[in-house]
Amino acid sequence: MGVKGLLWFVTNACPGVCTVVNLKEMAENHCSNFPGSIPVIVVDAMSCLRTWYTPESWVCGGQWREYLSNLEGFINTFTAAGIKLVFYFDGVVEQKKRDAWIKRRLQNNKEIARVFEFIKINKQQPGREMFFIPSGLSTFTRFALKTLGQETISSLQEADYEVASYGLQNQCMGILGEDTDYLIYDTVPYFSISKLCLHKMETVMFSRQNLCCRLGLRVVDLPLFACLLGTDIIPANIMEGFRNQCLASYYGKRWGNDRRTSTILAVANYISVIPRSYNSLVALAERLPMGSDKFVLCRGIESYLLPGQQSPWLPCDFVQSLAESVKQDVPLCPDQEIFQIAKDQHVRAESCSVYEVLSCGEIECSNTLEDENDTELPGQALVYRPVREHIYSVLLESAKDVHGKYPVVKEWFVYAGNSLNQPDLVHPKELPGGTPSLRTLWLSRGPEAEQRRHCTFLACFQVQDIEEELQALEAPVASVCVLLLYLMLQVDSLSLEDLNAFIAQTLCLEGKSAAQLADLQVAQVDSRAVQLGSLFIRGLSVLIKANSACGFPLRMVDLMPWHLFDGKLFQEKYQQTHRGCSLHELLEGNESWLAKFQNLMSLICKACSAKDRTIQSRRREICFMTERQERRGGSHFQNTSRNQSRAYHPQNRGGFRRRPQSPTHTSRAQPPGPGYRSGYHPHRGQRFQRAPRWHTDDASPEWN
Repeated sequence: MGVKGLLWFVTNACPGVCTVVNLKEMAENHCSNFPGSIPVIVVDAMSCLRTWYTPESWVCGGQWREYLSNLEGFINTFTAAGIKLVFYFDGVVEQKKRDAWIKRRLQNNKEIARVFEFIKINKQQPGREMFFIPSGLSTFTRFALKTLGQETISSLQEADYEVASYGLQNQCMGILGEDTDYLIYDTVPYFSISKLCLHKMETVMFSRQNLCCRLGLRVVDLPLFACLLGTDIIPANIMEGFRNQCLASYYGKRWGNDRRTSTILAVANYISVIPRSYNSLVALAERLPMGSDKFVLCRGIESYLLPGQQSPWLPCDFVQSLAESVKQDVPLCPDQEIFQIAKDQHVRAESCSVYEVLSCGEIECSNTLEDENDTELPGQALVYRPVREHIYSVLLESAKDVHGKYPVVKEWFVYAGNSLNQPDLVHPKELPGGTPSLRTLWLSRGPEAEQRRHCTFLACFQVQDIEEELQALEAPVASVCVLLLYLMLQVDSLSLEDLNAFIAQTLCLEGKSAAQLADLQVAQVDSRAVQLGSLFIRGLSVLIKANSACGFPLRMVDLMPWHLFDGKLFQEKYQQTHRGCSLHELLEGNESWLAKFQNLMSLICKACSAKDRTIQSRRREICFMTERQERRGGSHFQNTSRNQSRAYHPQNRGGFRRRPQSPTHTSRAQPPGPGYRSGYHPHRGQRFQRAPRWHTDDASPEWN
């Protein structure tokens, strides 16, 4: 992201470029200069995620209530200073930056592997120096900001370009982010999110004018300067030979700088002594490696030109001719009204993945905290592919050809063994009983249309046969039930204990505040539970995709993780259930939760049984350090596992019934899950009233 080496240069070798400023004072000055206007800072949200996520625990799947509370505090501080925030997110990955995206994803795989290696050795979360944002953070941050009433925008092209354009066209006070590209764009001032001291409202402002003075360049030269150093469009290695030649010449004239500083100054010196003309750029292109695209520098410069801007390095008509030469993608969706609705929802950050599929049939998913060495648990990209196939059929029903075939969808999903050399070609799969059109799902009104949207949503997860039972549950709990039932049917290695942990953490999350969850202490971290937490969170994002495609049969707010999941709480429940804790202890002695637990367990197990899936009890080895072993460095752990096997039977709700052992089962015997304490009699047969929030009569997202 940004310009290669530029951040180091401006912070270490370029005095005057970085200036500490007070944003509240700048807002007051802005009001004086523009009477009647509200100071606006446009935020590059993607580059702020690492700074925003401040909860201590990050590896367990996300501390979502803490995160939401922190975001609210962040917004309130700016509001109190009289500053409005507008948040931008990357809505697409442009083809010209696909190679850079892939390179980052493969590097992230290596970082994640080191995280899991650390967890397995130390049974603890790594330090912040190994920090990796929780899976799904960018997706759920968009909805969190909308929940908090903020203007949130998903881009139709590269987000940094739209951020720079928005700031310039709306006379914004500045841009908040962490991307040196904002020093290259000729736009409003650029503020650092990583240097922000929130309680003082102070941060570092980067001055492109002072940068130009240090380099001996003009602002119009900065795009070429960036291209020669290396960007996401022009890899740094392409111009490495040229930079070395500049450096050799520069060393003959100047002394006293280190190599990094000298290289940057040498490139700037070269630009400053040649004519600012297209002919100079043509001559420079001849120095590219053999076989390189001779117009890559032109396109690199053009990518930094905001609407209405020109460059002396390009012909006057170059920008126009380049725009005309690009082939415009024809949307896969032939219904223009439907496509426009999808586009508008995308820009307003109300839906998820719909526009990308309808516009170009291409979609991507970044890295997930998954252990590539755990061959028992498949990657989330593969687990949720069947439901995505159904979602694609809903979106592309009207795009089938004369033979009734769907167009394929190109998926760039990160999972173990995928080199990302090319996309996976995924064929949409028609829903059982047929797939309704988007026009029917999105535009129809009334109870029948509402029921159709809901049925289609459940059919995507292949659980439409238990619609009546799901309607009897509260909306958030019903959505968790859909997800868990899908997971239990897709992943054979998931056990009764895993299911217990998922249900228990969802129920026990009820009523707990962000502060209470922050104070929750987990003695150690289990690597498998880390991956299961990420699997669950990715599942919530799939629920959002299906909800978006089906015309919003559910309220989006009922699918948000701050209502349904907490990473530390899940770690606690996972370890409790695999150590054999009773349900009374697992559910914290709460009778109401116990009744809901039984109801959900019965529903899920009965539905699984109907599909020939018996959920086996498989207690895992849970190792823990004694106080003495902790003092010795934690080199030894105690094992609390047993060697039994049981299965949960829906008809036996009072407890677990032992499954008879056979020779084929003996070698695979696993320890039991939590049972009921002797003499403890839970409530039976309790039904829940139909929750009106499960459906809405308006095929649009609701936030409150």
